[in-house]
Amino acid sequence: MSKIVLYRKYRPLNFKDVLGQEHIVEVLKNAVNSGRVAHAYLFAGPRGTGKTSVARILAREAGCVEMDLLEIDAASSRGIDEIRALREGVRFSPLGGSVKVYIIDEVHMLTKEAFNALLKTLEEPPSHVIFILATTELDKVPETIISRCQNFTFRKISENVLRKAMLSIAVKEGFEIDEETAGLIALMADGSFRDAQGTLDQILSAQGGEGKIAGEAVRLFLSVPPRDKRGCKRQY
Repeated sequence: MSKIVLYRKYRPLNFKDVLGQEHIVEVLKNAVNSGRVAHAYLFAGPRGTGKTSVARILAREAGCVEMDLLEIDAASSRGIDEIRALREGVRFSPLGGSVKVYIIDEVHMLTKEAFNALLKTLEEPPSHVIFILATTELDKVPETIISRCQNFTFRKISENVLRKAMLSIAVKEGFEIDEETAGLIALMADGSFRDAQGTLDQILSAQGGEGKIAGEAVRLFLSVPPRDKRGCKRQY
């Protein structure tokens, strides 16, 4: 049986599990609790910062069940035909929950014609439909689309938050890493939780069985100069 990769195994399933985006989570929780969920959201920010995960959580909290959640990857389904099919589908009521949710990832990849078709639906959406658009390149999304959505900017996750997360995940997986090594993984991830998890996953796989992860081995893996006997990085 193949193992589940860490970024899927530890993907947040509830608002409380989302890391580093408290400014967004608080607003969305209040919207859900007050019954004021908007018809369209636009999540922008670097990759690996939780946009899709938060979109799925919001969908579930808003009353959407799995069969009524539709995810579209605009990088591969970017044409007007796909958006026309979406516009046709929104007319139908949810099958199981109270709302249907469409998550369009990498929305900036849509063609101009597809954006124009989507705009018409965003202007007058059915009451049972919520759109959540996600992008890593906000500057490529037309202003007409942006203005019809509630906009949220996802930040890079801090090294401190990532470091603590790597320490916690390693323990759950039966391994031990020190603070410095976890911090190094966090530093190399450049604010991306998914990248940090991916690096840790590779390191744990290379380690094999349970045990302590050697810091120098991690430095070698990450192509970071090792330390000399005085604890200083060697220069090459």
